[in-house]
Amino acid sequence: MGRYRGWWLAAACVLVAFGSEAGAQGDRVIIRGGTVYTGGEDKPFVGEVEMRGDRIVYVGPTRRVPGGRVVDARGKMVTPGLIDAHTHPETFLRSPDPAARVNAPWLAQGVATIVIGVDGYGTPDIAADAAVLTRGGIGINVVPFIGFGAVRTRVLGQDARAPSPAELARMQALVAKGMCEGAAGLSTGLFYAPQSFATTDEVIAVAREAARRGGLYDTHQRDESSYSIGLFASLREVLRIGREAGMPVHIAHLKALGVDVQGQAPQIIALIDAARRAGQDVTADQYPWLASGTSLDAALVPRWAVDGGFAALIARLDDPALATRIRGAMRDNLKRRGGAGAILLNSPDFPWSGKTLAAMATAWNLDPVEAAIRILRGTRDAPEGADRAGASIASFNMAEPDVEAIMRQPWVVTGSDGSDGHPRQFATMPETYRKYVVGRRVIDTATFIRRSTGLTADIYRLDRRGYLRRGYHADVAVIDPARFAPRADYVHPAVLSVGVDALYVNGRLAFERDRPTGITAGRVLLRPTPAGCPAG
Repeated sequence: MGRYRGWWLAAACVLVAFGSEAGAQGDRVIIRGGTVYTGGEDKPFVGEVEMRGDRIVYVGPTRRVPGGRVVDARGKMVTPGLIDAHTHPETFLRSPDPAARVNAPWLAQGVATIVIGVDGYGTPDIAADAAVLTRGGIGINVVPFIGFGAVRTRVLGQDARAPSPAELARMQALVAKGMCEGAAGLSTGLFYAPQSFATTDEVIAVAREAARRGGLYDTHQRDESSYSIGLFASLREVLRIGREAGMPVHIAHLKALGVDVQGQAPQIIALIDAARRAGQDVTADQYPWLASGTSLDAALVPRWAVDGGFAALIARLDDPALATRIRGAMRDNLKRRGGAGAILLNSPDFPWSGKTLAAMATAWNLDPVEAAIRILRGTRDAPEGADRAGASIASFNMAEPDVEAIMRQPWVVTGSDGSDGHPRQFATMPETYRKYVVGRRVIDTATFIRRSTGLTADIYRLDRRGYLRRGYHADVAVIDPARFAPRADYVHPAVLSVGVDALYVNGRLAFERDRPTGITAGRVLLRPTPAGCPAG
């Protein structure tokens, strides 16, 4: 986490500079003269938004009502606080440092709410985790999911086996508990071990417990490429899980990953459109980057080789016969990813950060697969707090026409998949706006706002959020369209974006003039207790 220490120190200084000003504002705030985008499908208009406490009390034409703090938004966009549908903010939300917990990378993008616990990693202990986050103070609202991987690991560990009837019942009970404590649904990451060891029937059996309590099925599908069952069989599995579990389906970071499936976005879209026409509730999110982010072992190592966890993988690499099989599979997977030059190593705790796998292979005079194995072995002795699951990477494996085709779909919203080492953590919203709205004109401004606010709130069934409407929670952003832009890139991924003049989270000024104020007004957005849950 070394690359973040300097940024956190700078943020702490900003908190001192802005904290007193932000905390002293009056209870009534009027944002006047900006172009208002409500988050709905209505046309934008020049007007004003008034907040009192943590609620919006007026949205409409400009008035001349005296009193309150007036924010001059002429020439700016006034929008609901943006919502990021898929995030990995653990470095920030769970830091012991208050300057990190304000979650400035997302605030700087105008984001007031993020979805967490995705890819199957969310704890089933929803109430306890919400208490920890609330007690520590967070700068942003969070929507928690129960993770299938966390549940399976608690019951089965890292083993590649099916659960016994008693173990399956324990997994189901954990999901039911988490749903009763307010989770939005169940997330899976079936591409990743040990979740990849689960059969479709096992996932359905567990997912039904979330479905019975009104939950959403949010999934990083089993295969976005040609790793195992293939992209289209994987999509059919996603749809089957939703149908048989009886719940809405949301597909995380929808894409055609790797040279084997590039150009197949139209077929992906057709498959999902057919399911929607048949009455199935299916949506997806997407990030605006041509490089995905994952770990080196997840990208290259066959799943059977990580049965039992990362230590078991290293042991298999020490077995000559098994190591030969692993190397063969790694070569195939490297081809899928577009070769060693398409893999940028970006784990901040290791000396190869910022270099491609091809460059490290050349520097060490090794075959790229041997260089990858050397890197994996190097992570075995990683310093405390570092990523022990393998070096993180940015993998350049998507085609621009696929990204644009998926972005045009009315059931797709914006999700950063923001994680350490990739610019999407700091820059997804302005990257989408600057590249695909202003530059390539794939979607217009109103569509961008809708798919980053109201539509996302509808998918996740958020209570009175995502829209500028009277009585709704006062998550409001003032964005300068001329300046709203990313500053992070693949070499410098941890640079705050610019262009957010103000961001109010639950009525409190969390971000102003490209700086965090230090106010931690975020909340854990728990769903009301579903029917059939114990009274609490």
